[in-house]
Amino acid sequence: MTSRKATADDCPLLAQLNHQLVRDEGHRNRMSVPELEQRMRDWLAAEYTAIVFEDAGQVLAYALFREQADEIYLRQLFVVRNRRRQGVGRRAVEILRSAIWPKTKRLTVDVLVTNKDAIAFWRAIGYADYSLTLEILPQQFTKELH
Repeated sequence: MTSRKATADDCPLLAQLNHQLVRDEGHRNRMSVPELEQRMRDWLAAEYTAIVFEDAGQVLAYALFREQADEIYLRQLFVVRNRRRQGVGRRAVEILRSAIWPKTKRLTVDVLVTNKDAIAFWRAIGYADYSLTLEILPQQFTKELH
């Protein structure tokens, strides 16, 4: 498996993959593929970096992250559906950790609590629970008051 830094030319592909990620993880984001593409362009033009993982010219996965002074925040890691549970995600993280990310920074990732497979994956490769975000949505808040 090889890796390369994504460019603006990759944004249509990354948007398609991001759209699959949103659906697969059960996220409530309802952005269209064109909206996701514009968001990806904006992110790559600003503070985010994307890495595309390939094998024999076929895209297997991508990672989107932001490097800060003391941490690497991994916003997205997506493995194409037909290559899941084959070690691609684990290998992608190994490449990130050994060849791309500084070894001196804290690594963080957010996971939806309903995405049990992702939680198990992140724990299996060494991430530990740190925080849990709780919320009340606006429509829930008004129901609670009555």
